[in-house]
Amino acid sequence: MQAFTQLQGQIISGHGVASGRSAASPYPQGSVAMQAPFFKARGLDLSDCFMGTLNVSIAPCTWKLLQADFCFEHLEWTHLHPPETFSFVRCGVRLTADMPAEDWVNAWLYYPHPETKKAHMQGAHIMEMVAPPLRACTIGSRVELRFDAQHIAVSDRPSQG
Repeated sequence: MQAFTQLQGQIISGHGVASGRSAASPYPQGSVAMQAPFFKARGLDLSDCFMGTLNVSIAPCTWKLLQADFCFEHLEWTHLHPPETFSFVRCGVRLTADMPAEDWVNAWLYYPHPETKKAHMQGAHIMEMVAPPLRACTIGSRVELRFDAQHIAVSDRPSQG
């Protein structure tokens, strides 16, 4: 029997680089849109997803990747910095205020590995999600996330650093 980890979180503002919404982003179309063809060529099709990330704070909890469904090592997706490694984990997401419990949306945890990432780091309490567009999703929306427990470890203690 498969065990699930279920988390409560809240949508927060991101850096605006994944979606290209930040005027300071070096990727006007967004980094996720630029990366998506490379992911698809390696077996992960994100074409039904919004080309940006949902940034979900699970504070004060933190999380750690145990096992990815997809891992793309040393991906050369831009000439602006060295290759990066990305992991993805299947998950479910739902807006708690607007969707009944059975209306989980299939999504992906998007994890650019910090040891290969140049900038725009996320705290250990932030989970970046790539998902189909969610109706009524805004900054401050409460969400629930569901993962296979073998893929994600969650701590209820704040990160030390």
